[in-house]
Amino acid sequence: MKPTPQRQKGSKFLRVQDPRELPTYRIAEAAHYLSVPESTLRSWSVGQTYQTRSGLKQFKPILSVPVPSLRLLSFLNLVEAHILNAIRREHKVSLQKVRGAVFYLKQHLNSRSPLIESDFETNGLDLFVNQYGKLINVSRDGQLAMREILRLHLRRIERDRRGLPIKLFPFTSAGKETPSEAKAVVIDPLVSFGRPVLAGTGIPTVVIAERWKAGEAIEELVRDFGRSREEILEAIRCELSVRAA
Repeated sequence: MKPTPQRQKGSKFLRVQDPRELPTYRIAEAAHYLSVPESTLRSWSVGQTYQTRSGLKQFKPILSVPVPSLRLLSFLNLVEAHILNAIRREHKVSLQKVRGAVFYLKQHLNSRSPLIESDFETNGLDLFVNQYGKLINVSRDGQLAMREILRLHLRRIERDRRGLPIKLFPFTSAGKETPSEAKAVVIDPLVSFGRPVLAGTGIPTVVIAERWKAGEAIEELVRDFGRSREEILEAIRCELSVRAA
């Protein structure tokens, strides 16, 4: 008897069924979770049209989304965008130059998605920053700052034994990221359909925020959910940033 697709080691079926690779997040939704402008994330994921003297042209996207026609991002795309956001925050450079640096890294590390692999932090970070610095002509101090902000974002990713991302702890204080910021909120593709929850629980942050918006006091929520005050506040901050984006 032939094995079923589920048992065929390394089969396409297995790869497609990995929840980290499934088309899950709308561009607007992912942009909200990451505090990235929606237009920026759209350019990264589906490309960007620009005008030239000879007519309209198209920049190719940086991210490889699961099904381009659906315009939905996977969890791995979310993690890639989390890293790319560190670059945008530091220097706000053009899509073309960021894509050039990523392409350079893909060639030198022989990887389809170098930004999310564990080797990026050990073997690729200096390569990327050096090439990035050449493309935008930043000073040595600017390149050092880029390394630090990239490392700050990389520390928000939890990986499996193979070095692939399994959890993302998004920043809830957009634009004010610090090494000491709590990891109270997590995005895990295996929990709550990949929507933000309080870390270590299955409690969706949206449930907490909706009850708070309905008029319940913070102390009531602390008591009902059995979580600390800071965790409850982090959940609300996460959802407020989503709503306000």
